[in-house]
Amino acid sequence: MKRSILIHPDPRLKKVAAPVADVSDALRALADDMLETMYDAPGIGLAAPQIGIMDRLIVLDCEKNEGDTPRPMVMFNPEVVASSDEQNTYEEGCLSIPEQYADVTRPADVTVRWMDRDGEACEETFGGLWATCVQHEIDHLEGKLFIDYLRPLKRQLITRKMVKLKREMARS
Repeated sequence: MKRSILIHPDPRLKKVAAPVADVSDALRALADDMLETMYDAPGIGLAAPQIGIMDRLIVLDCEKNEGDTPRPMVMFNPEVVASSDEQNTYEEGCLSIPEQYADVTRPADVTVRWMDRDGEACEETFGGLWATCVQHEIDHLEGKLFIDYLRPLKRQLITRKMVKLKREMARS
């Protein structure tokens, strides 16, 4: 089932999400809904707080080129356990901040530990777009948006655009 994505500014996007104690059927169904919502948007990552659920759950799939085999990932309680000194800059966007993009610099490689949909512990090192995406989504679980990395003036400009967009959406 497709879910509605919250648009910034929304106070829920600035809250820290709660850890998941164990993976239930309801949480697996939520993860499936999030993947459907993410693919439909279309996006490459989505965090539970973006649909108003304050649990530490993210989904991602950075295989976005034509002909690539999809690699949907579901991560409960993801945490970065190691990151490279080397940095990468990517132009980031966010489903909660539609049509706004900005360069954000983050560690080029990160090792992430999480619980999968079966409750099993997993750990993997990500690079490139995957590293950027997983860090972006984990930031959502901490109440942090990619615009929080920007200069105040640029952040305020984007926030004003989102307020205007929400007003227009409410009217239609």
